[in-house]
Amino acid sequence: MIRERACAKINLFLHVGTKREDGFHPLQSLAVFTDLSDALAIEAAPDLSLNIDGPFVKGLDGEGDNLVLRAARALGGQGAKLTLTKNLPVASGIGGGSADAAAALRGLNTLWNSGKDSSGLCEIAAALGSDIPVCVLSTPCFMEGRGEILRQPDSMPRLPMLLVNPRVAVPTKEVFAALQTRSGADMTLPRGRFRDTADLLRFLETTRNDLEAPALGLQPVIGEVLAAMAALPGALLTRMSGSGATCFGIFADDDCCARAARLLKEAMPGWWVAPTFVPQIGIAHDVRGQDIGPTPHGL
Repeated sequence: MIRERACAKINLFLHVGTKREDGFHPLQSLAVFTDLSDALAIEAAPDLSLNIDGPFVKGLDGEGDNLVLRAARALGGQGAKLTLTKNLPVASGIGGGSADAAAALRGLNTLWNSGKDSSGLCEIAAALGSDIPVCVLSTPCFMEGRGEILRQPDSMPRLPMLLVNPRVAVPTKEVFAALQTRSGADMTLPRGRFRDTADLLRFLETTRNDLEAPALGLQPVIGEVLAAMAALPGALLTRMSGSGATCFGIFADDDCCARAARLLKEAMPGWWVAPTFVPQIGIAHDVRGQDIGPTPHGL
């Protein structure tokens, strides 16, 4: 059996340009991946099938041909038994469906000996959805084009992060339809050698999420989430991810993040509140700011 993790994707910022002639919006973003994930188990079988379980399975009721099956058919459409455990909220701006499809591409590429490298899988992924190529890589990336142009930053610090969703779905098409103010996609992106959290936050202060305002118009509760997170001890940055409704907070350390999660769960028991982290990549630093050697890329 092959097991793949479909990690939650967080857009630390998201700038949108004017719709192109092909109907897609150009964008710029910095996407990172947390330790939280859906899980996909893959077994050899004569026919292609998909079973879904997990705490958020209800959000996919009646969806007979989701992105996982479309990804499988795009790769070759041979037989396999797929079991998706849905741990992440549906239609929540953290790339759940895209990450699931990307996990299917990676796992089935192994099962079927398709021989595709990352570039080949990303090419297939781009035809399925704008977020899927970056989810194939599942490592921090600057995104451009409609999401298919990817570049990894040189280094990223480990980020203690809290994810919060008020358990409302925000359809991406409706958010884009309500979008009025755009930052455009012409920002000169940095090389991305973020040596520590303060360095990353200085860059993020120059950015925003263009989809936050239209999502707030559709689901005002997102504003309540952002305000509640910003008031938590140790919160350094709070922002909505993707098209929402999931919001994220970057915290000073793991203890602050865990304490914030406890406080918010007690105050808002109906919300999905999940402490996690974004793994570090690139060059690590000790408390004096000195290099202590390279760290692994990706999850």
